[in-house]
Amino acid sequence: MTNFYNQVTAVQDGIAQFSSNVARIADLHSRTLNSADDNASRQNTALLDDLVGQTRELSNSLKEKIQSLSSYPVTRPQDQAIRKNQTSLLRQKFVEVLQNYQNVERDYRQRYRQRVERQFKIVKPDATPEEVAAVVNDTEGSGAQIFTQALSSSTRYGESRLVYREVQDRHHDIQKIERTLEELAQLFNDMSVLVAQQDEAIDTIQTTAIDVEGNTRAGLEQTEKAVKHARSARRKRWICFWIFIFVIVVLALILGLYFGVGPGKK
Repeated sequence: MTNFYNQVTAVQDGIAQFSSNVARIADLHSRTLNSADDNASRQNTALLDDLVGQTRELSNSLKEKIQSLSSYPVTRPQDQAIRKNQTSLLRQKFVEVLQNYQNVERDYRQRYRQRVERQFKIVKPDATPEEVAAVVNDTEGSGAQIFTQALSSSTRYGESRLVYREVQDRHHDIQKIERTLEELAQLFNDMSVLVAQQDEAIDTIQTTAIDVEGNTRAGLEQTEKAVKHARSARRKRWICFWIFIFVIVVLALILGLYFGVGPGKK
């Protein structure tokens, strides 16, 4: 079990690192939204992309390690209980940090969308709700078309071009967040499948243990019966032996008496 505990510690450290990464991702999201410097914004975006990639790899690694621990070979019943409890606890903690990451990404997706809406209204203050929704969602490219039309009629063309560039950047950020949320959803699904597989394995182990117990009990009963039969047979053999000895002794006495008082001595 020493190796098992070492792997448990490694997973715990990985979960702590994952949680730290999520906090840094939230901070970089905030910096990207609040930065007024294009260079700083690009640097933050590069750092964010790199950190999201690292966190993606870490999450997949943690999933595989927890799955490996769930099927870790043990023999003693008490070790099986330890394995079950430890993997269940690790899985619960991992799901919690995944949910936290999901909440962070959803929150900043909404903030990016609100930023796009505010920027578009700078270009077109009288935009209709439908136009705003089209630009925010960029449905089938219609948002870009509406924004282009707004630019052509804007009296602050230079400023509007800068706003449009930022809106495009924010759309890219939203798309990245959408991909991350899809990956997290898949991770949740994988963890659910892992739980189902582990429960099935545990049920199989329990069923096997019950069958083994039943077979052992039946074997013990058969053994007890065999011992009783053997004792009974041995007792009967001794009884037959002593009866045989008794018959021999009786015959010897009868013959001795017969020949001792026979015709020769009358």
